[in-house]
Amino acid sequence: MKTLTYYMSPVSPWTYLGHERLLDMARRHGARIVLRPVDLGRVFPQSGGVPLAKRAPQRQAYRLHELARWRDFTGVPLNSHPKHFPVPADDAARLIIAADLALGTDAGLKLAGALLRAVWAQDRDISDAATRAAIASECGLDAQALAARSDDAARAYDAYTEEAMREQVFGAPWYVIDGVPFWGQDRLEFVERALAA
Repeated sequence: MKTLTYYMSPVSPWTYLGHERLLDMARRHGARIVLRPVDLGRVFPQSGGVPLAKRAPQRQAYRLHELARWRDFTGVPLNSHPKHFPVPADDAARLIIAADLALGTDAGLKLAGALLRAVWAQDRDISDAATRAAIASECGLDAQALAARSDDAARAYDAYTEEAMREQVFGAPWYVIDGVPFWGQDRLEFVERALAA
């Protein structure tokens, strides 16, 4: 069985565009996903990246063209100007980690997908505690029970971010198979080839 390490952010549109396709690939190839939500706010300065608001206007404009292209190509519903973006991702990332730690990777991945959809297709504010709790409930998860894992999740979030920086991750989504990195949902065809090899 192949193992795929999945570094992601619950507010990344590119993570959103690739999330369900990645899960489908892993199922088809019998691969195991290791889920790693990370703090891009710490990763970017270490790797030369800058937050969206600080990027040059032409880069920001081109990003919108690419989002529309990939939305149309994949058929994944996406609002390129969501009402609640950007928002802090930390609490949502820690909730995903809590689900993963308490209930397993499938629960973490399901919650991650729901949080990504909330931002990019449903105009929901995942920085709001009540919204996160509602999304967890919609996934069949108990947000209060997950909150009991908050200290463990916070430690893991920090550790995963440190791991990402050691592994030279500089964006999300980032996939690693057999030590080989793949950056971006637009590399999923290569990810699938690696899973099939």
